[in-house]
Amino acid sequence: MQTKTETLGPMWLSILLASSVVTAAPALSQSPEGVWQSQGYGYVFEVTGSHLKAFEVTSTTCVAGFTARLQPITTASEDSGGAAAFQSNEGDLFFIRAGGPKDHRLLHFENSASDVRIDRMETLPVVCERLTANTPADNFEVFTRTFAEHYISFDLKQKDWGKVVAEYRSKVTPRTTPAQLFDIFEAMIRPLGDVHTSISAPKVHFRGISTGREFEGIRPGTDRVLKGQSEERFQKSGMRTLFAVTQHAYLRGPVRNFCRGKIQYGHIDAKTGYLRIVAFGGYTKSNDFAAGLTALDAALDEIFSDPMLGALVVDVRINFGGSYRYEMAISSRLATSEYLAYTIQARSDPFDRNKWTPSFTIMDQPSSRPGFRGPVVELIGPYTLSAGETFTQGLMGPGPAASQRVDLRPAERSL
Repeated sequence: MQTKTETLGPMWLSILLASSVVTAAPALSQSPEGVWQSQGYGYVFEVTGSHLKAFEVTSTTCVAGFTARLQPITTASEDSGGAAAFQSNEGDLFFIRAGGPKDHRLLHFENSASDVRIDRMETLPVVCERLTANTPADNFEVFTRTFAEHYISFDLKQKDWGKVVAEYRSKVTPRTTPAQLFDIFEAMIRPLGDVHTSISAPKVHFRGISTGREFEGIRPGTDRVLKGQSEERFQKSGMRTLFAVTQHAYLRGPVRNFCRGKIQYGHIDAKTGYLRIVAFGGYTKSNDFAAGLTALDAALDEIFSDPMLGALVVDVRINFGGSYRYEMAISSRLATSEYLAYTIQARSDPFDRNKWTPSFTIMDQPSSRPGFRGPVVELIGPYTLSAGETFTQGLMGPGPAASQRVDLRPAERSL
């Protein structure tokens, strides 16, 4: 059982060979040999030759994470500062590049807008000399320590995590099944009401069958949209019903679908365009990040080549979030000058929730591709999530053209 982290799309690298001409294989990136610890986030990386092993570490636990292999030097890696390129066993492409003195580097996933600082260590942490056992009690320790040391919103949510842990620890015994442990974890984090909390169990025995099981937090207020449905069921039926209401009441003709329906464009009147962004991801069937960016750019090129476009309504009232890189690819089409979109920090001390890593400043700037610099109205609602919210933050900066936000969320909504 593992906590679910952000899903990143794979980028498959291939070597093209002419029909009868033997070509040399591209040179591998230079390996950042050694042990590296992230500032915040709880990761340690061990790089040996062309192999990387990740460990998820707390003050008392150490669990083996993903593995990765060094990749050939590509244009993408050269654009990322001559970085060492790696591809994980899950298909994610990331880079380790220079970040100051030789004992400090930057780790960058291709679909992320920011980096993670990593520092060289002499050896693996003592806690990793023996990996944490896969038992109910040890899994409980991993889960609770990970939240205790890295979750940032206990004070905001007014939750005493220590009290929650004490309440549920006695419920875990050597005979606790994976399904029961899942129930315990869900009960512990559901009250946080945080869409960035989730649990993923690839295979548990649940209700008489062996199946995968997932839980994702639901933010207070979002049930005004879901109306008791699961998110999966809502996407299949309820969402389409709401879209049909907008279509019938406000739009002239049907919307055009781009990027597997995640981007939609139509008209409210002859000169007012309507851009609906359902998600910042899932733009291709393969969920490949680079292919998704190509598909998104092509869609935006076509949308913003509309010769009649004089004003734009951007609708993210139902937006499931996704990649910040995709988000910024869209906001850059509306920007008139470079501007500060937002900053990112992580907790830096496992025992002090008031200590933070240095911030990363995320700037956005106008794209050279077709865009729109006229008046914009953005619609947001209770189901504007994650990257949908940072997209809104970006539009609030001085860079985009004059814009107005219509907030359709309940006034009592908790963040």
